[in-house]
Amino acid sequence: MKRIFLTGASSGIGRAIARELIAHGHEVWGTSRDLSRIQATARLHPVHLNLRNSQMLEEVFTRAWAESGGLDVVINNAGSGYFGPAENLTTEAVVDEFQVLVFAQIQLTQLAMRSMRTRGAGLIINVTSLASRLPVPFMAAYNSAKAAMASFTMSIQLELPNAGVRIVDLQPADIHTEFNDSVVKTELVYYEDKVAKTWGMVERNMAAAPTPELVARRVLGLIEQSNLPPRVTVGGIFQAKVAPLIFRFLPQRVRIWGLRKYYGI
Repeated sequence: MKRIFLTGASSGIGRAIARELIAHGHEVWGTSRDLSRIQATARLHPVHLNLRNSQMLEEVFTRAWAESGGLDVVINNAGSGYFGPAENLTTEAVVDEFQVLVFAQIQLTQLAMRSMRTRGAGLIINVTSLASRLPVPFMAAYNSAKAAMASFTMSIQLELPNAGVRIVDLQPADIHTEFNDSVVKTELVYYEDKVAKTWGMVERNMAAAPTPELVARRVLGLIEQSNLPPRVTVGGIFQAKVAPLIFRFLPQRVRIWGLRKYYGI
């Protein structure tokens, strides 16, 4: 049985992960900004957390660590999104996106590493996104925040001593969740036609994508295996396997052309 701290446990991928882990006998401290969205059950401890509050994050993590007697796994999963032209993104929107997807997750990663090192063991899973490598048009803040967190995770992997604390970058492709319903849409001036085409493709991809249970099963596998890969991509075959392989060998000009064709813009 593992004791697991999971952010964003009230919906989408996080909710699926919590259910999968609990079903297999693990104990989960699951966070949400709205505790009414998490029902306390055996082995599930709802935790109120707003990732925009760094002081609250440290207090909540410290309390969960003490309550659990020491966490075995920390999963940085919570997310948010802005959709609209990069040209029109406000500084406030970019800062907010980075606070939730980068700064808070870096803080939690550091807290987990320091606490786990005292025990000589632990696993951190940072849920970034395939968008860190294959960006989605009109989601510049999201793409760049995920890329920043993926790069930070790899930096830790380079620096980690040969110890029991391990870290994995988990990159989902499109997964069928309610994420699009919560995306904040920004000003569309000059870009209405391209935005409409891109959003149509985003919605079609989401509707046809695998369910979050696919990601949850992959997380369960990571927790239970010993020889961990540094980066894992999970999703449909084309997005998760074929496209990243092809794009790895293409020049940037061709990558941009290919993504524009894919989204019809």
